[in-house]
Amino acid sequence: MLKRIHVDQLQLGMHLKEFCGSWMDHPFWRTGFVIKDPKDIQLILASSIKEVMIDCSLGLDVPVGASVLAEVAEETHPPMEPAPTAVAQPKPPQDTAPLPASQEVERAARICLQAKAAVVSMFEEVRMGRAVDVGGARQLVEDISDSVSRNPGAIISLARLKTADDYTYLHSVAVCAMMVALAKQLGLDEAQTRACGMAGLLHDMGKVAMPTEVLNKPGKLTDAEFDIMRTHPTEGYKMLMASSGVDAVSLDVVLHHHEKMDGSGYPEKLSGDAISLYSKMGAVCDVYDAITSNRPYKSGWDPAESLRRMAEWKGHFDPQVFQAFVKSMGIYPVGSLVRLRSGRIGVVTEQSPKSLTTPIIKVFFSSKSNMRIVPVMVDLSTPSTLEKIISREDPAQWNFSDLNELWSGLPHLGK
Repeated sequence: MLKRIHVDQLQLGMHLKEFCGSWMDHPFWRTGFVIKDPKDIQLILASSIKEVMIDCSLGLDVPVGASVLAEVAEETHPPMEPAPTAVAQPKPPQDTAPLPASQEVERAARICLQAKAAVVSMFEEVRMGRAVDVGGARQLVEDISDSVSRNPGAIISLARLKTADDYTYLHSVAVCAMMVALAKQLGLDEAQTRACGMAGLLHDMGKVAMPTEVLNKPGKLTDAEFDIMRTHPTEGYKMLMASSGVDAVSLDVVLHHHEKMDGSGYPEKLSGDAISLYSKMGAVCDVYDAITSNRPYKSGWDPAESLRRMAEWKGHFDPQVFQAFVKSMGIYPVGSLVRLRSGRIGVVTEQSPKSLTTPIIKVFFSSKSNMRIVPVMVDLSTPSTLEKIISREDPAQWNFSDLNELWSGLPHLGK
């Protein structure tokens, strides 16, 4: 028997079947578990979730005489034949209509925040020896994919802004988003695109098994420590093999996202066509997010500069996959600092569908007068504009403390 109850009726020993609300409204990675920790009840009460479903056949019931919102008898024996009128229902339309950049950034920021909390929860459960709940990740991948469809640069750029403490978790979110964008660029179908997103979300699962002092070391790893870290693809593969519902794409990417085209990667030193398309995609997305993110021992590279450097690493990436990745990101990805023909300096806020070289720029500094100017948006794809990008600029040399705030429009990112 399933019962729908108010969250303030929850007790230890109840089997939580389902949260009545969006996954973004609660801090749990999964549902379908017996509540054993008082902290879990506290987290639910602190969330915006007001009602839940409990399964009384698998856990504690509400006290005798207590009122409930609804009772549902689970059907244990499905009908032998479908009803004559039963037909496959079309998938509900997804919310993928494009939004203005500023609105999508705000929306993507909320998704990033909740996605990080979900990934933290997933990693913690795996650390406690539980199987990976892939089913609980599907809606997360859907929401990230929809954000990418509306505005690819928003969530990818936001997830790049990590602290040392949340690097591993937001890295998974970023790689998920980039895998989705790259899959769309490569023309993969919807099922393949979602599978790529899931693979990106799970690709670093093996880091759960890495010693904390090695994983979070604020400096360069020793050879011995690097040997330990090189085992994370194999460890992640073992974890996913022990879980149900994990598809072949995720298993492949988790194991092989550190392989290189010239055979110098790990763990199996695969080369060329021996590496699947999905793992080739994973390799590009993983490296790009790693080198553009701030780490304890180094600052992240500028997005545009990162693409330039990656293009020079012969034998590392599949050329066709890398070319598609650049197209999905833009030659000047969101957040890139550029100098225009007029001498003004600005930051890329959005890509133009017309050309890789004509993004939308927020101009805010004059190099000729060496002073800040009133920010103004310049769409380089507009036929009437006389501006064009003449060079990338190194953010470290300019030290604009509010650069993230300028491209995102979110004040707290400039702090």
